[in-house]
Amino acid sequence: MKAAYSAHKITREQFRALNDSVIVEDMEFDVRITQTGLILPNDNGKSLGIRPRWGRVYAVGPEQTDVQVGEWVCVAHGRWTRGLDIEDGDVKRTVRKIDPKDILLSADERPNDLTFSDAIHIEKKER
Repeated sequence: MKAAYSAHKITREQFRALNDSVIVEDMEFDVRITQTGLILPNDNGKSLGIRPRWGRVYAVGPEQTDVQVGEWVCVAHGRWTRGLDIEDGDVKRTVRKIDPKDILLSADERPNDLTFSDAIHIEKKER
């Protein structure tokens, strides 16, 4: 019996998106490194983490005409599902369904993460 938390074994041919769905992989939630080499810690789940994220399109539904498999898309913050771990051959992937109406940008190649904010963030002080 397979544990509920282990990756599901599936091939790309078995994986089918429905209607106008867009499924992405390679969304980054880890540390980020600026062009000058500064390491920014993981900000997921914090107010600093409220920003769009890039992901590579893994599968599209038959009614989806805006993006194609292999493209990179920038998605508005929070407009994706929790990740589902799958094994595609020997490769483990985490895929997520995104809201196709909240795709902000698309690119043919992996873009640099240009979602840094110029805003100054001040943590709430304890009294």
